[in-house]
Amino acid sequence: MTQQTAESPRRRMVYGLNDKPPFLIMLLSGAQHVLTLFGATTLVPLLLGPAMGMSPLQIASLISCVYFGMGVATLIQTHPKLGSGLPIVQGSSFSFIPSFTTVIGIYGTVAVVEGQSVVTNPEVVMQYLGGGLIVGGLILALIGYSRIVGVIRRVITPVVIGPVIMAIGFSLAGTAVQGNAANYWPASLAVVVLIFLFSLVIRNKYVNIFAILLAIVVTYLACLGLSMNGTFAPGHPAYIDLAKVSEAPWLRDVRNVVMPWGAPKFGMMAVVSLLAGFFAVMIESIGDYHSVSYASGIDDPDAATISRGIGAEGLCCALSGVFGSVGTTSYTENIGLIGLTGVASRWVVRTGAVLLILMSFVGKLGALIATMPSPIIGGAYIALFGTIGAMGIQVLMRADMSSQRNILIIGFAFLMALGLPGWVEQNRDLFMSESYSTLVQTLGGMAWAVLKTPMAVAGLCAAVCDSLIPGTDEDRGINVKPRGI
Repeated sequence: MTQQTAESPRRRMVYGLNDKPPFLIMLLSGAQHVLTLFGATTLVPLLLGPAMGMSPLQIASLISCVYFGMGVATLIQTHPKLGSGLPIVQGSSFSFIPSFTTVIGIYGTVAVVEGQSVVTNPEVVMQYLGGGLIVGGLILALIGYSRIVGVIRRVITPVVIGPVIMAIGFSLAGTAVQGNAANYWPASLAVVVLIFLFSLVIRNKYVNIFAILLAIVVTYLACLGLSMNGTFAPGHPAYIDLAKVSEAPWLRDVRNVVMPWGAPKFGMMAVVSLLAGFFAVMIESIGDYHSVSYASGIDDPDAATISRGIGAEGLCCALSGVFGSVGTTSYTENIGLIGLTGVASRWVVRTGAVLLILMSFVGKLGALIATMPSPIIGGAYIALFGTIGAMGIQVLMRADMSSQRNILIIGFAFLMALGLPGWVEQNRDLFMSESYSTLVQTLGGMAWAVLKTPMAVAGLCAAVCDSLIPGTDEDRGINVKPRGI
């Protein structure tokens, strides 16, 4: 039975890992990968830009930086010597959003503009984010390339991965609803309804693959039409103003590729805050390497492949800090695309990466995307963050969920992830009181930054309990084939 399950993907492969399709097929298939990651990768800078107080043109520049960084990261990850060599796409990571929010709160200068609190120094925040990505990325690269990750694989089981992914998705509910969707519910709910329609109701594989992108585009065009005919006036949450698009240059200045926000700044709190994101990226990616191998019809990745993959993840994040981008991670959506199309060629994925890099130099593209109203973004977030959380549940299916051991560990870890960070954030003085010595304040600040991040709490609680409480490999989901790919 196991043999049939393992070989079934091989029979579906149209182009295998090392196959090089004809140019036109390679180009179109690569473009399909770009379109599949386009929505999620774009939504991360669309969330962070306004949170940092960026202007529309600054958000457009951030989007361009993200595209460039993700394209370079994918080329590195798919290289068989620098990275895993697997056909896996790198995109902007949602795992870093809670950490980025912490950094914005620490280093952002807030002023009251028209009755609202606004961050007034986005460039400085980006410099600290860049410094944190460089330091954290180099640490992760060291863990990967030195093969230390092979030692800790026994600690990172589905019982640990599941609660972490659940915490990433479900802890962002407030950002999705209160921060964006609630600004204008008709537009956000239209996006959600269309996503359900395009992904579940309409039986067409291309519509299903691009469900999120189609839902966003349809709702955006509707809001644009209502804005142009005067139904939505300036100031309305769903109003779209294309004036900034005309101001943006057609081509991005090549000189702005490296350190576009200025030289990175290295702050201890920024580095520690981002380490929680790196921890989540590492355990999430280890699961993705197994999933993409299975979907591609090849054997499970060995320790060397996983080590190179994690090393490449760290290197790519460090380069993202240099390129003024955000943290990167492997994209599960594109793994599903391989399973649907039977095209697992790394040449196709690398073609998509080149297309992404070329897109990063089209200035007006980023400016157009930056006009996206927050309610539309909120609707996409409701679907995406909920899906991310549910994917954590899917990971748990590899473990024995009839085991009382696992139920207790997962329940404890997830509840702490939802409850502890709020308390920690409210009791900052308990960790960094002025009466403490400098050393204690520094250590307390590091603990505060980690424990206020839901995914870090989930991972720490689950890892400690799963490692100390006796359980078999089958209980813990070790070496169990992923399901549903």
